[in-house]
Amino acid sequence: MTAGPLRQRADTTVDDAPAPAPPRDDAGRPTDAAPAAQADASSAPPGRYRLLEWSLWLLRMGPGLILIVLVLVINGLTPLFLTPRNLGNVLAQTAVISVLAMGQLLVILTRGVDLSVGSVVALGSVAGGLVFSRGGSGAAVILTMLAVGLGVGLINGLVYVVGRIPHPFIVTLAMLSIARGFALWLSDGRVLPGMPPAVQTIGGASLGRLPLSSLVVAGLAVAVFLLCTRMLWGRWIYAVGGNPDAARRTGIPVGRVLVSVYALSGLAAGIGAVLIAGRTDAGSPNFGTLAELDSIAAVVIGGASFLGGRGNVGNALVGALMIGVIRNALNLLNIDAFFQLIAIGVVIVVAVQSDVLRTHLEARFRVARAARS
Repeated sequence: MTAGPLRQRADTTVDDAPAPAPPRDDAGRPTDAAPAAQADASSAPPGRYRLLEWSLWLLRMGPGLILIVLVLVINGLTPLFLTPRNLGNVLAQTAVISVLAMGQLLVILTRGVDLSVGSVVALGSVAGGLVFSRGGSGAAVILTMLAVGLGVGLINGLVYVVGRIPHPFIVTLAMLSIARGFALWLSDGRVLPGMPPAVQTIGGASLGRLPLSSLVVAGLAVAVFLLCTRMLWGRWIYAVGGNPDAARRTGIPVGRVLVSVYALSGLAAGIGAVLIAGRTDAGSPNFGTLAELDSIAAVVIGGASFLGGRGNVGNALVGALMIGVIRNALNLLNIDAFFQLIAIGVVIVVAVQSDVLRTHLEARFRVARAARS
């Protein structure tokens, strides 16, 4: 079974990417555009080649550079932004989005999407609140939230793979509704106040101005980075996203890889439930509303591609911080909260367009480099 869209995409680097297929006309016949492009590239002056190289570098560094420029502009508009207290607030407010984005990144790398994470955050917090209301310890509450997230993610992956569903969008959209419905039913639509001190500490405590939740995010980011870059499993993820058919032919267990990424995405949602429940000292069926869109936006803003095989955890965190910075800045500038949605939507469109431009420039760069060699 092939995951995600039917289009296939090269891996994350220019060096490893295969040469682009020659363009064809409406009748399917090859055109002479590719030879023309190659001839044009072979005759390109060194200055033009260098400009192409610098353009690619800027696009790859785009998320980080945009975040730096955004911070400098906002600091010029309001001196309150770079104060230690406000920076701590930004980190605390973006902790849940950052955690969800790391799980979402693994899914998107395989050409998938997980729309259920926001609802799983709500269901996990409600389940933890119910355990605490019945005398459960802090460890029991935390394990309950993590187990709920992992269990729901595992169900998503198994239904998608074993059930041969055409696209994970269908499965996770259904789970979005199911998990939210269970959260409302279990809580009777009410907020469940109270969380054990361990949960409050993880989600709401600080070391000076540094929230502990940001340390959780940092630890999880290191774990995901090591999994993706130092383990065979991580290479399998990129291979499945780059070309699932080829991955299957080389012996990679595509089905197990897909199940694992959805299970980990659900586990990330369980961690998000711990963080938000600890910060608010409650469980609520309304937690995580639209959080799935925020996590997807963070990953896309960070340069990952829906076509799979491209993206990394650092840029996903940059995307999450960008969302948090935009929202915080609009609040500090007393701008209507509805403009937050508009601003984030514009950033998403710019990020996707940058990915399209980067793909085009990479194709031209391959031809130019081949012509120079």
